[in-house]
Amino acid sequence: MFPIEVPPLRERKDDILMLVEYFVQRYASRAGKNIRSIDKKTVDLLQYYEWPGNIRELQNVIERSVILCSSEVFSVDESWLSKGSSGAASRVQTPAPLKVEAEPRSEREIIEAALAESRGRVSGPSGAAARLGIPPSTLDHRIKALEIDKTRFKFR
Repeated sequence: MFPIEVPPLRERKDDILMLVEYFVQRYASRAGKNIRSIDKKTVDLLQYYEWPGNIRELQNVIERSVILCSSEVFSVDESWLSKGSSGAASRVQTPAPLKVEAEPRSEREIIEAALAESRGRVSGPSGAAARLGIPPSTLDHRIKALEIDKTRFKFR
């Protein structure tokens, strides 16, 4: 076996724009959204961030932002990028509200993505409801109405 060393994302700032473009396109097509451009302030923000969670954190931030994006210009809420333990807490406590204007299939995809990110947990500071900015009781109601099996996300 040959060891392969891949430097962390914070050491590959030039790769960030390419990764952002890829993830935006990937998640926009999954969500049925037409995102035409990326906000310049967002690009700068993402390139100067240290990415302690590496590419997985970038991917999660992009996916969440695409799900909540309501325009053709992609942007990221700066509060979603942790700044130590206090930044992570405020990121969860003040998420952008979920806009449920989509047809049930898109709503299902949004809820399933949040459940996957929270490993099937609905309530609590790291639960899907907090990530979506809606009360846990509302999310539970939508999960039941859409017949989503939240237990299948527990081990992803």
